[in-house]
Amino acid sequence: MYKSKLDLIDTEKGIKLIKDTFEKKLSKELNLLRVSGPLFVTHKSGLNDNLNGVEEPVNFKINGVDDSLEIVHSLAKWKRYALKIYDIPIDKGIYTDMNAIRKDENEDALHSIYVDQWDWEKHISIEERNIAFLKKSVKKIYKAILETQKIILKNFPILDRVFENKITFISSSKLLKMYPNLSPKERENEICKKYGSVFIMQIGGKLKDGTVHDLRAPDYDDWKLNGDILIYYKPLNKAVELSSMGIRVDKASLMKQLVETNNLERINLPFHKALLDDLLPLSIGGGIGQSRLCLVMLNKIHIGEVQSSIWNKKEQEEALKNNIKLL
Repeated sequence: MYKSKLDLIDTEKGIKLIKDTFEKKLSKELNLLRVSGPLFVTHKSGLNDNLNGVEEPVNFKINGVDDSLEIVHSLAKWKRYALKIYDIPIDKGIYTDMNAIRKDENEDALHSIYVDQWDWEKHISIEERNIAFLKKSVKKIYKAILETQKIILKNFPILDRVFENKITFISSSKLLKMYPNLSPKERENEICKKYGSVFIMQIGGKLKDGTVHDLRAPDYDDWKLNGDILIYYKPLNKAVELSSMGIRVDKASLMKQLVETNNLERINLPFHKALLDDLLPLSIGGGIGQSRLCLVMLNKIHIGEVQSSIWNKKEQEEALKNNIKLL
């Protein structure tokens, strides 16, 4: 029977310590300024994250505004506008606390309809739009994670260390070549079981077998210059994704990916027009799951132990049966 290593009070203290510590470490490593982010955007702005393209945002109307408002899925596109609004120079960036509702999410130990993450974006030069710079940025984020883990273990010595000292890089195409008979999720499990901490690169485009490793919206990450940070998490016996990030689309990659996904009509949206008219800075950015990071660092087995949300009957029954205390 599962028993949490921390009671509810220490769990809340741990959550606070992780969030405060990692936020500072991330800001220092990537040279980021904290800004305020929106909870909702207008539909016609085209700023909401379309995720896999099938999820519907929670929407509503207010007096005096003709357009409907949408609760954000993430701030992937909004952040590039923010870089311009704040006039952030090259080699500096922003981050914000992003809170979202994804009502179509299938709830389980790792997925909630409530999403909380650090959304960050950094202004880069055209010379930095390459794999080497992507890897360098990943290593900085991973360093912030390791430094946070060190502080957590010092304050809560009962907890187990979950992060390896280094992160391994591999492309989605090479991963397919290594495990051609496995599904993408099974490949992630195997590669993370082998190396512990992994950054899987180049997600969204078609692989040699005609499939994609995972679906990605066509209008923020450049699918040749993006990826996910995952770790093998023993308590759940599976790979856990902690971050999705990448160098953002330029004009050429935006058009290519819109054509490939049959979404060319989006070029008429304000965000896409601004990008095509060279009005937005080149950037790299991503989201880092706050509750996911707390879950693994505090050795929990359900995301409901580190965030307060609403759970379906099945999840509630499973939690009760497995002695999981949902917040």
